Amino acid sequence: MKLYLKSYVILREWWRSLKYFALLLGTLLALTIPNSISPPAIAQQPFEEIRGVWMTNNDTSTLIDRDKMQAAVSQLARLHFNTIYPVVWNSGYAQYDSNIARQAGIQTFVRKGLQGQDPLADLAATAHRQGLLVVPWFEFGFMTPPTSELALQHPNWLTQKRDGSKTSIDVAGEVVWLNPFHPEVQQFITALVREVMTKYDVDGIQFDDHMSLPREFGYDKYTVALYKKETKHSPAHPGDTAWMRWRADKITAFMTQLNQTVKQSKPKAIFAVAPNYYDFAYKFHLQDWLTWVRKGIVDELIVQVYRPELQSFLQQLARPEIQEVQQKIPTGIGILTGLRNDPVPMQRIQAQVRATRDRGLGVAFFFYQSLWDYAPEPSEQRQSYFQALFRSPASRFASARAAVVEEPIFQP
Repeated sequence: MKLYLKSYVILREWWRSLKYFALLLGTLLALTIPNSISPPAIAQQPFEEIRGVWMTNNDTSTLIDRDKMQAAVSQLARLHFNTIYPVVWNSGYAQYDSNIARQAGIQTFVRKGLQGQDPLADLAATAHRQGLLVVPWFEFGFMTPPTSELALQHPNWLTQKRDGSKTSIDVAGEVVWLNPFHPEVQQFITALVREVMTKYDVDGIQFDDHMSLPREFGYDKYTVALYKKETKHSPAHPGDTAWMRWRADKITAFMTQLNQTVKQSKPKAIFAVAPNYYDFAYKFHLQDWLTWVRKGIVDELIVQVYRPELQSFLQQLARPEIQEVQQKIPTGIGILTGLRNDPVPMQRIQAQVRATRDRGLGVAFFFYQSLWDYAPEPSEQRQSYFQALFRSPASRFASARAAVVEEPIFQP
């Protein structure tokens, strides 16, 4: 009996030592194995998770070459993406075959693909066959280069600063701004939106941070006269509270009209916005997107959070307006995957995606080609990392497509 007890004690202590060793080994492995090996913990999300990517002008060769486009869509489907945001308005030019742009004296950027196809129609059909949504993206909004045909042929559509100057410096370089309060500008943008929604079998429209106006602008004759008529006051300095609120409310009213235009075409289409964080968007660009959400005119929100430091990135995710909106509509975070001359390491992308999904938020990557081409890692390795980010499908297709009421395709 004593021998049995002695053997039992020895075996018990040996087992405890083995468990401690296994625990220590697991801890060491967790610290050394790349984060991509194990999928991030995902908080419960009240809506389908957004897994999107923007296709920009940098991706034009992909969009106009049918073989490249089909390969790209198949690849995104394999990696469990579910939404594509292709650019349709940039630098004052329609990026599709647009009668509305031609009627305004503006050439369209691309009319046909290399195989004679309509690139946007081809993309939408290909993506839908593989279960991805297509939400065309009006990238530049009210912003345009001063040398664009739009700016040169319609100078009365432009607004100006208090000192009379008309240009500002943006990430796109020197730009001018269409006057969002001018009825002809509103009619033009509205017509473009209606054209995209009726001509193509798409799932919605997205506007970004340029569907706004820097607060230094709005001192053109038309806007000043309208402000005086409605308030009995002259515009004060750019940061004046009443002057800012009046302009922001006018933009909100126009966005409400655009929402109605989209819904008239397809009642359940996605009306999406992709702004900067709220304090910046409102205080410096008069873009009161939180009010847009509260008014019920936004169906999907993606906040651009292009931060290299993780702590700064996390601070933006914790903002109260993000937490409020994600309870109302599908909400995501825009994550930078790289620029042509500024590649982003996969380690940063992994950490930001993990933090985003941990908080029950979706993601959209800027932009397609930088997912694995403009990258410090080899392309194949980079793709394997993205495969590990989304280990299982998260389709938005069935619910979104079932809700969209199809209308007859517009014939120009």
